[in-house]
Amino acid sequence: MNWLNTITPRAWIQGTIYALLLFAVYFDAIMNLIQRDWLREDYSYGYLIPFVVLYLIWDKRERVSTLPSCPGWAGFVLVAVACCLFSIGELGGEYLSLYISLWLMITGLLWLHLGWGKLKELAFALIMLATMFPLPNFLYTKVSWQLKLLSSQLGVAMMQAAGMSAFREGNVIDLGFTQLQVVDACSGLRYLIPLIVLGLLLAYFFKAPFWKRAVVVAATVPLSIITNSLRIAMTGFLYERWGAAVAEGFFHGFSGWFIFLVSLAVLLLLMWALNGFKGSEVRGQRAEDGDRGEVRRRTSDIEHRTTNERNGVVKGREKWRVGPQFWVAALLLAATLAFSHGIEFREKIPIARPFGQFPMQVGEWKGSRELMEKRIIDALDLSDYVMISYKNPAGQHVNFYVAYYESQRKGESIHTPETCLPGSGWLFTKAGRVDIPMPDVTPKGMMSVNRALMHKGGQKQLVYYWFPQRGRILTNAYELKLYAFWDALTRQRTDGALVRLITPLYDIEKPDQAEQRLKGFMREIVPVLDGFLPEK
Repeated sequence: MNWLNTITPRAWIQGTIYALLLFAVYFDAIMNLIQRDWLREDYSYGYLIPFVVLYLIWDKRERVSTLPSCPGWAGFVLVAVACCLFSIGELGGEYLSLYISLWLMITGLLWLHLGWGKLKELAFALIMLATMFPLPNFLYTKVSWQLKLLSSQLGVAMMQAAGMSAFREGNVIDLGFTQLQVVDACSGLRYLIPLIVLGLLLAYFFKAPFWKRAVVVAATVPLSIITNSLRIAMTGFLYERWGAAVAEGFFHGFSGWFIFLVSLAVLLLLMWALNGFKGSEVRGQRAEDGDRGEVRRRTSDIEHRTTNERNGVVKGREKWRVGPQFWVAALLLAATLAFSHGIEFREKIPIARPFGQFPMQVGEWKGSRELMEKRIIDALDLSDYVMISYKNPAGQHVNFYVAYYESQRKGESIHTPETCLPGSGWLFTKAGRVDIPMPDVTPKGMMSVNRALMHKGGQKQLVYYWFPQRGRILTNAYELKLYAFWDALTRQRTDGALVRLITPLYDIEKPDQAEQRLKGFMREIVPVLDGFLPEK
């Protein structure tokens, strides 16, 4: 443990101060990561990542201890960027910005005090540290949805090749005697992300040319999709022979672990094949390192002796200087802490009138109220909502839904329909922004909304949705985050709403007719809705 002698008590004290400040500044983000994100099965591996990172640092301890520390100001660029992202995430209610900020802050502080040479040696450990953060929701949802469809397609192809009668509609598989829905647990993403992380670790310890290690990592993507499709096909086979008790019970839980172990075995076999079906290069390299380690350490000591002495290495003990870098970084972290906890930038704005009072009669439209399940309400984190199915005298329907948020804090932001609506076999075929004439309703006489056409089998639905946000009508998720940050800073509020209208396309009806129905309904409903949302 001679490498510990290179760290002075002063360095331990400064490191402890940094750790306490980081924990205090990023407390909400760290707690959300541990108590929320890592509890999701897709990211449950995150609990292991800190221990993996510690091992990777320990594995580099001897090499890092022989390199000189070169404190400088280059790392302060990352520290400054991290502070900006923290402000955006804190005011805009976005955890992803906070996670990126935390990673950049740790990397910047290491660069600030240790220098580029040591940072390069710790680069892979820092890459692995980034894998413990979840994907942004919009990316996760889109990737998961595509993987569900792809897994369904391959699973059905496998069942059909085996002689089963299987047909797919979206992510729903019709077996004739029953239907199987490919839910998130079967999307492939639940195994893809941990498998990519595992592939990175295997590639790191695989002492081979870069292209071979890249092949190992790249192979995790098709491997995850193929094995998951096989799992879906096996579920169909078991369902036909032994019923739901076996297919959805023990097998569904056990098969996940089994598939992951099979994937690991395939990756190890691939490494063996890339190595020419010879002995493990990892073991050979480690043996060589053990034989030559002492010579290499002595050579490194000689090469860096002069540089080490210039940087304060005296009799094997490296001095972590109390230079201006520490004071500037520590004061900046302390100021960020005071900024985030000393001022409340996200005042909660209650709705003007509760949605429970929303009228059931709007013009010629008569409605019936619908309720969502409590688990869905809890998942959406909304403050109030209304869902009403309106019907005109011709018997045509428009489903009206509004979700209101008093404050779009971190983890409580609006869930956009483009990430929530696709499911149960529904597919988007067209999406974009359209301008709707709204004379005497809006100041400009026009209103921009998002338009989407969904279909499922022979059914079609036309969807309009938009986001009333503190006097603005927004249509873009990125605009939501930008204005949430700006209004939190300048107006101390981030309240907002989502409005969604859905109407079916009837058998003999053309899309233009459904379009006119939604436009007419909008002219009736928007003035009524304005009386419920807070003033600008």
